[in-house]
Amino acid sequence: MGVLRPRFLYLLPKLFRRCIHISSKELDINEGIKFKEVRVISNDGSQIGIIPVEKALEAAYAKDLDLVCISPNAQPPVCKIMDYGKFRFEQAKREKEAKKNQKVVEVKEIRLGLSIDVHDFETKGKQAIKFLNAGNKVKVSIRFRGRELGHPEIGLDNMARFAEFCADHSTVEKAAKMEGRNMLMFLAPKSGK
Repeated sequence: MGVLRPRFLYLLPKLFRRCIHISSKELDINEGIKFKEVRVISNDGSQIGIIPVEKALEAAYAKDLDLVCISPNAQPPVCKIMDYGKFRFEQAKREKEAKKNQKVVEVKEIRLGLSIDVHDFETKGKQAIKFLNAGNKVKVSIRFRGRELGHPEIGLDNMARFAEFCADHSTVEKAAKMEGRNMLMFLAPKSGK
């Protein structure tokens, strides 16, 4: 039979995890500030002046706020009296909003054959144009097999034809080049699109 533990002990790991998450950020707060004297800015933005850390902590605790070292490399270091939990929440919210507005560019791959037919070529070209219009980059590749390795000029011709087919919608980011048994070329969407 297992040992029964009081209910609050199950909550402790969650509480500590939250505290560690907040305090592991790069800013020093409250007793974590190791300087003797600091320049203190009040929570309303006015400067209090250069005072010992103990007095700054007392002033912060009197307002039921935290003392946060915002510029440790300055001479003397700059600390601000603020609600650190609210500051972290707003900072996380701003980061999340910036991440949401960020456009992720994917690299889509189109594989061509060395002896590709006209219709297949046009179909793959239209698919590449669709990817480029969506804002993605396109990696065009040709795999050489057996005796095909002796004719890289045919691959270069196909790549040049493909780049010309997509020229209205793309720019060649990296020209066609052999890498092992593969020939690769990268197309990027035109900036005006």
